[in-house]
Amino acid sequence: MSRTILHIDMNNFYASVECLYRPEIRHLPVAVAGDPANRHGIILAKNMLAKKLGVKTGEALWQAQLKAPNLVTVPPDFRKYLKFSRLARKILYDYTDQVEPFGIDENWIDVSGSAALFGDGSSIANSIRLRIREELGITVSIGVSFNKVFAKLGSDLKKPDAVTLIPKDRYKDIIWPLPVEDLLYVGRSTLKKLHNIGVMTIGNLATCDTEVLHSVLGKWGDVLWLFANGRDTSPVRKLNESSAVKSIGNGTTCPRDLTDNEDVRLVFTVLAESIAARLRDYGLKATGIQIHVRDNMLQSCSRQKKITKATYLSDDILKAAMELFIGFYTWPRPIRSISLRAVDMVTEKDYVELSLFEDNEKLLAQENLAHTIDCLRRRFGHAAVIKASYLLDNKLTGFNPKEDHTIHPVSFFR
Repeated sequence: MSRTILHIDMNNFYASVECLYRPEIRHLPVAVAGDPANRHGIILAKNMLAKKLGVKTGEALWQAQLKAPNLVTVPPDFRKYLKFSRLARKILYDYTDQVEPFGIDENWIDVSGSAALFGDGSSIANSIRLRIREELGITVSIGVSFNKVFAKLGSDLKKPDAVTLIPKDRYKDIIWPLPVEDLLYVGRSTLKKLHNIGVMTIGNLATCDTEVLHSVLGKWGDVLWLFANGRDTSPVRKLNESSAVKSIGNGTTCPRDLTDNEDVRLVFTVLAESIAARLRDYGLKATGIQIHVRDNMLQSCSRQKKITKATYLSDDILKAAMELFIGFYTWPRPIRSISLRAVDMVTEKDYVELSLFEDNEKLLAQENLAHTIDCLRRRFGHAAVIKASYLLDNKLTGFNPKEDHTIHPVSFFR
C-alpha cells in the first residue's frame, strides 16, 4: 500500500518567532545568535532578508556582520521556541496521530489514513500551511511524498510558505538531477568520498554499483543507495510512542579557557547537576559516564567509563567525571569546551542494588534530598538552590544547561 508522508519545516524558525515578538525589526535582516562575550557568537538562525545578504547558519557573528552591516541580532530564547513548536504540533495532531518530531522545528506526519476526511496529501499540506500561518503567524514549507526521506527533501525545494509534491511515478525526474548533498545524511565527509568516485547527483548515487558504494562507505553506502532509489520504508512514529532514552548529556563552550583541574571541576559540577536532574525527570539511573574535551586548538578527545553503582546523584556523576578526566588529560593545552554525558541507563525503580557494606539509609536520604531540590527549582527557579562552589567563579558556573540549551534533530534511525 502506498503511503502519504508529509514533512513540515518551519521556515527560519527562531528568527520568525523573534520577529513576532518584535514587529519593528521584521523589515530588517535579523539573526538569532549567541553572546560573543561568552564565546558563543555563532549564528543560530536568520530571516529571509539576512539569508539574501549571504548570512549563513553556523558562521561567526563577525562574519555575518561583514555581509550585513545593519544586521539585527537577538539572543536565543528556547522557551519561546518550544512553545511555538508545541502549538504547531498540536495543529498536526488534528490530521493524524502519527507525528514524529525531527528537532524543534521539523515534523514528519503520516496522513495515509486521513484522505477520506481531509483530502489528498497536497490538500492536507496546504490546509496545514495556511493554519500555521494564520494561527501562529509563522510560515512552513511542506514536502509531500511516499516516504520520509523524499518528503523531507521536498520541504527543502521550495521556501518559504510552499508545498512540494514528489509522487512515486515522477520522483526520478524531480529527485535524481539534484546535487547528492541534498539527500538526507550526506554530510561533508560523505560528500567528499562520493565526489571522489564521480557521484555528483542523487541520480548518480541511485545508479551507482552497490559494491562500489559499500567499498567506499561501508553499510552507510547501502543505506544511501536505498534512499536515492526511494526505498525508505521507515515508519512515522505514532502519538505518545517514544524510544528508550539511551543517554543524557550537556556541554558548554567556556567563557574563558580552562587552565587547571579546579576550573574543569567547576564546569563539570554545573553539567553534573543538570544531567542528574534530567535523569530523575525520566526516572532513570546511569551506570556509565562519558566526557568530551576540546582544547583551544580545537583538538578533541573523548573517554568513557563504568560507574560502580547506578546513580542519578550529581555528586556521584561529578566524582566519576573527574576521575576519568584526571586519568587521561595531561594539560598539553588549555581547554575551550567540555561536555559530560550519562550513558548505559537503567530504570530507577527496577534496578536497586543495595550493599551490606554501605550506608543504604544515607543513600536514600541523599536521593530524597535531590528530589526535594528538584521540586524547589521547579517552583522557584533554577537559582533557588545552588551549590556553594558555583560562587567561586560565576563566569564559569553562571549558566543553566538543563533549561537553556539548543535542541538538535534526533536521529532518523531509532
